[in-house]
Amino acid sequence: MLRTQDFATAKSYYADVLGFPIVVDAENLLGFDLGGFVLYFEHGDDNGAVFEFQVPDVAEARERLLAQGCVLLEEDPKIPRCYLRDRFGLIFNVTQTFE
Repeated sequence: MLRTQDFATAKSYYADVLGFPIVVDAENLLGFDLGGFVLYFEHGDDNGAVFEFQVPDVAEARERLLAQGCVLLEEDPKIPRCYLRDRFGLIFNVTQTFE
């Protein structure tokens, strides 16, 4: 996932220039099918590339990861999700698995 304040430019570049199919086009989320994975954009300040891991229970995963030295950077229980940084510097998003 990447964050940008400019959805229109991201949409134009990834869809029109690079030719990736759009799989999500919502007010706060934009997704492109890159073949092996989906690249998502959300509104916000640039935070670099962030991996996303889906888990059945975000709260349980968050507690387990914090106990192992991860640092909580951002959390939104309404979605549910949380951004963490591990002790090696990798920033990632943990989100709920939806079935």
